[in-house]
Amino acid sequence: MELSLIFGISILGLLFAVYLIRDVLKRDTGSAKMQEISNAIKQGAEAFLRRQNRTILWLALCLAAFIYIMYAFIRTPTIHDPASQSQMALWTTLSFILGALCSVAAGYMGMWVAIRSNIRTAAAATKGMNGALQTALRGGAVSGFFVVALSLLGVAGLFTLVDTFHIVTDISKIPLLIVGYGFGASFVALFAQLGGGIYTKAADVGADLVGKVEAGIPEDDPRNPAVIADLVGDNVGDCAGRGADLFESTAAENIGAMILAAGLFSTNQGFMLKNNMSLLGVLLFPLIARAFGIIASIIGILSVRTNDKEDPMSALNRGFYITASLAMVGFFIASKWLLGPVFLNFFFCGVIGILVSLAFVYLTQYYTEYKYRPVQSIAEASQTGPATNIIAGIAIGMESTGLPVLVIGTAIVATYFLGQSSGLKDAGLFGTAVATMGMLGTAAYILAMDTFGPITDNAGGIVEMSQQPEEVRVKTDRLDAVGNTTKALTKGYAVGSAALAAFLLFGAYLEEVKNYLPSFNGTINLNKPEVFVGAICGAMLVYIFSSLAIKAVGKAAYSIINNVREQFKNNPGIMLGTSKPDYGQCVDIATKSALKKMVVPGLLVVGMTVGIGLIFKWLYQLGIGMGNTNGATGAEVVGGYLMVGTITGILMALFLNNGGGAWDNAKKFIETGAYGGKKSDPHKASVVGDTVGDPFKDTAGPSLHVLIKLLSTLTLVLAPLFV
Repeated sequence: MELSLIFGISILGLLFAVYLIRDVLKRDTGSAKMQEISNAIKQGAEAFLRRQNRTILWLALCLAAFIYIMYAFIRTPTIHDPASQSQMALWTTLSFILGALCSVAAGYMGMWVAIRSNIRTAAAATKGMNGALQTALRGGAVSGFFVVALSLLGVAGLFTLVDTFHIVTDISKIPLLIVGYGFGASFVALFAQLGGGIYTKAADVGADLVGKVEAGIPEDDPRNPAVIADLVGDNVGDCAGRGADLFESTAAENIGAMILAAGLFSTNQGFMLKNNMSLLGVLLFPLIARAFGIIASIIGILSVRTNDKEDPMSALNRGFYITASLAMVGFFIASKWLLGPVFLNFFFCGVIGILVSLAFVYLTQYYTEYKYRPVQSIAEASQTGPATNIIAGIAIGMESTGLPVLVIGTAIVATYFLGQSSGLKDAGLFGTAVATMGMLGTAAYILAMDTFGPITDNAGGIVEMSQQPEEVRVKTDRLDAVGNTTKALTKGYAVGSAALAAFLLFGAYLEEVKNYLPSFNGTINLNKPEVFVGAICGAMLVYIFSSLAIKAVGKAAYSIINNVREQFKNNPGIMLGTSKPDYGQCVDIATKSALKKMVVPGLLVVGMTVGIGLIFKWLYQLGIGMGNTNGATGAEVVGGYLMVGTITGILMALFLNNGGGAWDNAKKFIETGAYGGKKSDPHKASVVGDTVGDPFKDTAGPSLHVLIKLLSTLTLVLAPLFV
């Protein structure tokens, strides 16, 4: 019954995505000039993603071979293994490959529809606001439903296959065999987000610095040689990258919660059987709760309507509130059905998770919208030049870590207490896992809002470049402003869910280590020198990774800036409007740079984690041979590495996301007429600040969301190698 429901609702989600595709594609595609621009964006985005996915899949196949060899030939089996050595190697590797393929598919489908929705949104804007809003949101929603439905189908499908082939005698051990699914999804997501982020921001920085600051031409001006690369970047970074990001979030959290659920049932087996709570029901509770979120999101998407006078953001917020409310109802049904007499405590854990998502939406708005003090203070600082703008932006980014950490801390403590007070033994960690499921219950709608941003941005660019009437550009500008807000909000949501998920996955890691090493007491002691070294290496990884990501944008932007300057110098007719720039040169530069620069940071994460785990495992074994029994195992050292790396990553991501978003909207605030408006000295200073913030908020920051969860899924998969 439980598995049938998961499969049924997941398939419903995919069918709804197909309905949305048909609904969007049948809409008007505008004039021939609009189609010409849209086709250039489409060709650039598809070409980049094909080359990127080819690179990612080769890397994934190499890592899959490494995982199989380590499990099948190098690792020593133990009596605590859930299956034979060959079966563990096969299913861990198979689940890794499936997770990688599903992550690629989810990201590609979202971008495929987005690059076909942009022109239809632009064409709809010539007729009215409601049609344009619905086209952009429904185009974005395709990505949301593919991501959530595929993650559920993948986990439930693997669970069913392992059970059908009787690989294990105890179904509570199945999640340990399919942890590779989350790792595969995380591995692909890191490269997709990193590569897309480098591409989009290199093009954006190049277009802004030469176009706006040096040449003094407007954004999306067809005379700018980097404008098509900039519009392509919106799709490969914000659509494909974020789609892969949230796919790995949902996949990894599903499996982590199932591991904790298995441990909970084992500890409380007598109580649960007495109250007719089945092992299968408790194991699949996280998936069922998430499945009800698909239904809530369908209703939320269909409810969004507006008119030419209403603020489009109000319509989107209304849909989100409907989705969140219905997700709470779904959580209540799942809890009541599967968790017996203790359901109320865990229902409230889910509600807290949903409220955390709302809190992060509001906090992100406060720090990144120009209606509020933080952004206005950066705009004010721009009056005295770029230096004070940058100082103010960095300070606001640092300040913005405070309240989110308090929200996360309150949620973790509250849900842990609710779990512990439920009457079940050792249920605190499961309570925090349920909160994470609650926060991800609205994931399909949130991703629709996120992809809405690049679609409306592209629509505005198409309208500008095809020289549509001013009243059309006013409508797309309104939608673009809302899109900038929704992109910032979803980054806040992503880092908030990553923070809650990190605690869940850390608990799952400790549970898995206890399974393979029963002598492990479940604590990580930072007082042991080996563990402390592992912990500080985890913090260092976050800084090195962020540095590589930001430098990659700088180097790629350098090449694009020089190319744009050369085109302006060698072809004066571009600025006069008598000849067209060569857009393809900037697209090619951005593509090659992104593919080249994304590899090293990604491999650093995997290599450093594996290296620390294996080196300290061998040192521990060497110490045992010399009579030292007080050392730390490789698994303990990796636990410290994971814990501190995660904490540092959360804080750094908040700083980068909110600081970059605040710089962006400080520029937009000045463009409304404040402090002299466009082309004033404060505006030029704000453009410099916005350029500094671009790789913060769209490359390094979003990539850290994935890094946080990749560390967790990587350690879950490789934990048996470290004990």
